[in-house]
Amino acid sequence: MRYLLDTDHLSIIQRQSGADYNNLAARMAQYPPSDFAISVITIQEQMLGCHAYINRARHPTELVKGYDIMIRLVADFQRLSILPFDAIAAQTLDRLNTQRIQLARMDARIAAIALSRSMILLTRNHRDFSKVTGLVIEDWTIGR
Repeated sequence: MRYLLDTDHLSIIQRQSGADYNNLAARMAQYPPSDFAISVITIQEQMLGCHAYINRARHPTELVKGYDIMIRLVADFQRLSILPFDAIAAQTLDRLNTQRIQLARMDARIAAIALSRSMILLTRNHRDFSKVTGLVIEDWTIGR
C-alpha cells in the first residue's frame, strides 16, 4: 500500500460524480487497487456522521435514508484495505502531540497512521495536514 485516502477523498469516490471525482478516479485507475487503503479513523468519522443523521431523523423516510447510507458505508469499507490505529500509530501520535501542532483530533490520528507506515496521504486538506512535518500529502482531485 502506498496511498492512504483521507475521509474527504473517500467521500468523493462514494459520490461518484463531478470534476473532483473524475480527476480522482482517473488518477487512481493508474494504480492497482492494492496501492490504496483507508484508516479505521475514516470509518469512525463516516459512521459518526451517519449516526448523527439517523439521530436527527424526524420522519420514517429520513430513518430509511440514514440506514441505507449506513449499509452503503459498510459495503464501501469492504472494498478497501483498512489500516488500524495500532501501537506504532499511537507512538507517532504522541510525537505529534508533543509538537503542539494545531490539528483536529481525527486528522492527527489519520496523519499518525500515514506517517507510521510511510504512506502518501491523499487529501484536499492541505491547510491542516501541511503542518505535519514529514507527512507527504497530495490532492488527486485537481486536474493535471
